[in-house]
Amino acid sequence: MRQDKNKSVMIIPEGGKIPPQSPETEEAVLGAIMLEEDAAIQIISILKPEMFYVPAHQHIYTAIYDMVISGKVVDIITLMSELRKRNTLEEVGGPVYLTELISKVVSAANVLSHAFIVKQKYAAREYIRLSIQIQSLAYEDSDITEIAELAENEILKISMQTENKEPKRIDSCVDELLTNVKKVIDNPGQLIGLPSGMIKIDRITGGWQKSDLIIIAARPSMGKSAIASIFAKNAALYNYPVAFFSLEMSNEQLTGRWLSGVSGYSNMEIRNGNLNFSKLVEASEQIAALPIYVDDTPAISIAELRSKTKKLIIKNGIKMIIIDYLQLIKGEGNSREQEVASVSRGLKAIAKEFNIPVIVLAQLNREVEAKADKRPGLAMLRESGQIEQDADIVAFIYRPAYYGITNININGEELITKGLMMFDIQKNRSGALYPVPLYHNESLTVISDNHEDINVTPF
Repeated sequence: MRQDKNKSVMIIPEGGKIPPQSPETEEAVLGAIMLEEDAAIQIISILKPEMFYVPAHQHIYTAIYDMVISGKVVDIITLMSELRKRNTLEEVGGPVYLTELISKVVSAANVLSHAFIVKQKYAAREYIRLSIQIQSLAYEDSDITEIAELAENEILKISMQTENKEPKRIDSCVDELLTNVKKVIDNPGQLIGLPSGMIKIDRITGGWQKSDLIIIAARPSMGKSAIASIFAKNAALYNYPVAFFSLEMSNEQLTGRWLSGVSGYSNMEIRNGNLNFSKLVEASEQIAALPIYVDDTPAISIAELRSKTKKLIIKNGIKMIIIDYLQLIKGEGNSREQEVASVSRGLKAIAKEFNIPVIVLAQLNREVEAKADKRPGLAMLRESGQIEQDADIVAFIYRPAYYGITNININGEELITKGLMMFDIQKNRSGALYPVPLYHNESLTVISDNHEDINVTPF
């Protein structure tokens, strides 16, 4: 494949097919950017340099992209100067070709539409490239699992790069908000989001909101897996399908916790078979009927998580996902902090893309152990400040009695700590910050707003 002298037409070797492309549309985008400075700011969030098919256009747009990122003004004069510094001005056709690009554009009014066409052509070329790569691996008798993983990951990357989501005009945003407010007015007491099953938490959050990333963090043995399982069960009880990605516990261990909560038998009794089996079977029907989907794949990646979430939404109508826990997800980066940051950003992207609440458990570092009151804080989120930045809600779980603290003052009320579990909301992008006292029966995996409700009689 080579480029002819006018820098705008690709020549394909004899017998080959011309890849999907639109050099004229690329010219229109570049001309519009040089014509109107605001166009460049709009376009860099949509197009990356590699999306241009013509090499000369890639060079031009790379210079434009870098200039906008660094805060420089883009017009024909500044662009020529930048290309000259890069020793690529003559390679792209010189001042004459840049002038021609501007002369072909009357206004920048259609620049967004043109940008999406460029992106679509790029996506088509990428799918062709991927299909050739997969075909080659298949002929080489490569491991089928590796081929499948490559295909899923690459398709995910292409779709994320080329998703066409156009900006909304503010009037449509206002209409959407007013519609939601009207629903609240017409249905007093009804939650906007998915119920947690805890009245005190739902009063503060309004339920788990669409597109929110909710981080629930704690030190080990505080009960974060237990409360996550309770949130999953409670949402499912209201007929909201939930996906639970358990990276630490097997699906058998997780199911055992749910059965313990409804049967009145402890986790130990269920594991040891020290129970009335018929009664356990009868109680289990309460869990078996719930729309909960468990995936216990260890060390899952963000790409795989997104792919599975999409399939679950299409096939089962999933309304929320819960992940136990963040630091076990495979990330990208040269350091552990960068890896965790990439995972955090990926989780928020999943919440936004699929418009569902994503609840993620996270580990805290050891700093909390040095505090007299053992109350965790935002600075203790393990390995990355990016988690705090991406999250819409950050809540901490801690049990004062675990540290030998017998009494605690919450909002002016003195509480005995036996069975007490604090759900301490310290970041809430859309609401109040509040420490919520809950009660926990650890052996039965039961958590409730009220102390009286945590003792379950065997079914």
